[in-house]
Amino acid sequence: MMTRRDLFRIGGKMLVLASVGATLEEITGAAPASEAYKMADHWWGMLIDIDKCIGCGNCVRACSKENNVPNGYFRTWVERYEVPEEGQPKVESPDGAMNGFPLPAPANVKSFFVPKLCNHCADSPCVQVCPVGATFLSPDGVVLVDQTYCLGCRYCVQACPYGCRFLNPETNTADKCTLCYHRITQGLTTACCENCPTGARQLVDFKNPKDPIHEFLRHNKVQVLKPYMATEPKVKYHDLDGAVR
Repeated sequence: MMTRRDLFRIGGKMLVLASVGATLEEITGAAPASEAYKMADHWWGMLIDIDKCIGCGNCVRACSKENNVPNGYFRTWVERYEVPEEGQPKVESPDGAMNGFPLPAPANVKSFFVPKLCNHCADSPCVQVCPVGATFLSPDGVVLVDQTYCLGCRYCVQACPYGCRFLNPETNTADKCTLCYHRITQGLTTACCENCPTGARQLVDFKNPKDPIHEFLRHNKVQVLKPYMATEPKVKYHDLDGAVR
């Protein structure tokens, strides 16, 4: 629970940062963006092709190494859905699929893999509930956490409808996928996309007219997780409805 002392402490930090003109790079830890990046107009997201995911766990391992994710916690993970002809689907994700899925699904049961991560919603519940503005939407559409403000109150963890946030046990602050902001602002792709052997994950820029995502959307249908939440997720899934049929 946040106390009056917490409010005064956070208010003081905000005044100090405002007085010195703190930049987004200073807040996020990303290196200063190149001039080409600053001149561009970005709106980042990700396309995940369910049909291409093989559940190998490369993305989970790459994310953990790139972002120093604490053991037992995940910024991205992979779930396997097993859908019998009758009865309820079974969902599993052993150790977040860090080491893939040791046992194959039964041969007579339909199965598919669904990678998950922060959806970087345009209308993010986590941003709305943060009492001190530690969680915010960057100008290029990435939901980030300023750990110098974060109180560790867990409001954002509870508000996320996708279960994508956790309290980092080493920093006692909110943690989650940042779309590898330190990489994409330097013209690189995310660690998970770079290490996916089948191209199931693709970083996309919805504001770049030359991005292949626009041609893809013209010829393919995509879905989002929990569309009824109206959060406008920027992580899009291809063949998600086909997988569950």
